[in-house]
Amino acid sequence: MTLPTATRLDRRGIGLGTVAVLVLLVLVYLGSGGLRWFDAALAPYLFGTLLAVFATVYRYIVWLRRPPTARLNRRGWEAMKTRGKLGSNLVALVGMVVTNLALQRFIAHRSRIRWVGHQLLFWGCVLAALVTFPLTFGWVHFESADVTGRTYLAYLGPFATLTFDSRSVLGWLIFHLLNVAAVLVIAGVTIFLMRRLRDRGALAVGRSGDFAALAGLFAVSVTGLMLTASSLWMEGRFYTFLNTLHALTVILGLLYIPFGKLFHILQRPANLGVAYYKKAGEESGPQICSRCGDGFASKLQMDDLKDVLPQMGFDYSTSDGGSYQDVCPRCRRVLIGLAQSERVGGFG
Repeated sequence: MTLPTATRLDRRGIGLGTVAVLVLLVLVYLGSGGLRWFDAALAPYLFGTLLAVFATVYRYIVWLRRPPTARLNRRGWEAMKTRGKLGSNLVALVGMVVTNLALQRFIAHRSRIRWVGHQLLFWGCVLAALVTFPLTFGWVHFESADVTGRTYLAYLGPFATLTFDSRSVLGWLIFHLLNVAAVLVIAGVTIFLMRRLRDRGALAVGRSGDFAALAGLFAVSVTGLMLTASSLWMEGRFYTFLNTLHALTVILGLLYIPFGKLFHILQRPANLGVAYYKKAGEESGPQICSRCGDGFASKLQMDDLKDVLPQMGFDYSTSDGGSYQDVCPRCRRVLIGLAQSERVGGFG
């Protein structure tokens, strides 16, 4: 029996996901000096990361092969590599990475408080990832640099990078980077929870997945802070339980990435190609409405819609050989009104 396309596993996704896992394992082995600097206590985190990498690559490949996404991806690359414009497009790409990905200026135009919340979550997660993954993979380790036990030498693989006093401000910051990241994330989660509980518009369009993502980030951050509290102020009480609980929240959080709202973290960079697509659309000229003769959208976009929508099961071709996509939004509303009027026997 042949499975429907929607339920059939994507072989390319499975293959590339497997390759990504194998590449990561090789990098872990090489970066940790043949596992010499790999901490066996972090093995559960590595296992969770490998599962998350496979699932994320698989879903990304499936998402990228969907007809609308595939068309946008192809058009974005075509527009970027346009002859004579590649240099200027690459320069523009650097600016878009800064404004759209790092600073997320497009959110600031909607709401200042939402922008602050996104920045706190974004930089908190980035900081946590930059610390957690290298430590988990054994790429970063520390060695005592003198007999006092206060001075440490940080290594990136086999290369010594930085010597610092563990009791200095720099030493405190290095050993508490994950705590700093947790505080940033908790602050961002608090902002979004307050908005979603107070803003009626946010409550109306809110989904359970929105709260699941916030709850997961909050759980990872709080349990991480509790580990520090146990070791510093509670003489290690409940540390084993808290360590297990924290590992569980982290692993579940990693596995949630490819299946929940946090997947947009990986989708967002691909959306940079939309800017090139819009620019190419402007150069193609406007689509002329077949009813009123006014221009709307771009001809490139409407041609792509007429090609992609039938692949998704939506055929808007008309009996005269045209397409409903050739009608501007204003005329569509008029046609809907006329059709409803005819259905009920006129306006009177």
